[in-house]
Amino acid sequence: MIAALRLPLVLLMIAQLAILPARAQEQAAPFDHDLLRLAEILGALHHLRSVCGANEGQKWRNEMQALIDAESMTGDRKARIIDSFNRGYRGFQQAYRTCTPSADVAIRRYLDEGAKIARDVTARYGN
Repeated sequence: MIAALRLPLVLLMIAQLAILPARAQEQAAPFDHDLLRLAEILGALHHLRSVCGANEGQKWRNEMQALIDAESMTGDRKARIIDSFNRGYRGFQQAYRTCTPSADVAIRRYLDEGAKIARDVTARYGN
């Protein structure tokens, strides 16, 4: 229940990232480290929420795509963020084949951490 309440907050924060100025060139942004971590969290949530019966379909993958689109990522920068998403997904795919109490804890922690990253990046770099 608590995780369900945080879900809209995370989505709102990710949407706010979309208002960050688009990167015209293929150079690292000062917040790329944070975006890489957020991508890893989105990958983990993509797997964990599915395993725990959230019935969200491609929601977290679509949020990842929205982040890539908002930042106009291409080349190495795009590859790095996709690798982070996949690392988060695969790491939890190997560890959790069914929903467990620890999977629920991981979901809550990742929703919290993802919201914090999105809030911090938006506050620091948003217009």
